[in-house]
Amino acid sequence: MTPSFERLHKHLKQLPGLGHRSAERIALHLLVRSHEFVDSFINALQEASQSVRLCNACGNLTEDSLCSICLDPKRNHSIICILAQVPELYAIEKTGSFNGSYHILHGILSPLKGIGPDLLNLKSLKTRLDSGEIEEIILALGNDVEGEATCYYIQEMLIAHLPIKVSRIGFGLPSGSAVEYADCATLKSALEGRKIFL
Repeated sequence: MTPSFERLHKHLKQLPGLGHRSAERIALHLLVRSHEFVDSFINALQEASQSVRLCNACGNLTEDSLCSICLDPKRNHSIICILAQVPELYAIEKTGSFNGSYHILHGILSPLKGIGPDLLNLKSLKTRLDSGEIEEIILALGNDVEGEATCYYIQEMLIAHLPIKVSRIGFGLPSGSAVEYADCATLKSALEGRKIFL
């Protein structure tokens, strides 16, 4: 293979869910397509990269200062479901069983990987809590060691904002699993079967 192909392959392998063979297949597919298709693909990627940003309130993807969920007057904005990553929001939205709002941390605490509280989207969460409009927080984080540590850190944050109700999903989610990879029925059960956490 050529050096240019190897560079493309190397970049594709860094995408989540793509191993060596999948990245190789995509690289080959792109290189045998017409120049018009590749140019259109590159333009779409560049446009999205320049236009899409994080919602100022919740951290979801948007092209404006606030995302469509934060702007939706039909949502219950007094309930916030806290998630580690954006794909988990889309997984929950597919269930159609949650009508509250979200807050995306963009990671979880992991001292071994050098991820501390300052690297998480916690500042805007504190701003939302300080507004006095939040009645319930749902912690929808993985039930592995890092997820547990993140839940307890947020719990400590919330003590100053009691009597906010705090619950934690977990019913139907196997130990160590991620919210993003659970099916719709499991996520719906996890939300409906949440337990009081604080």
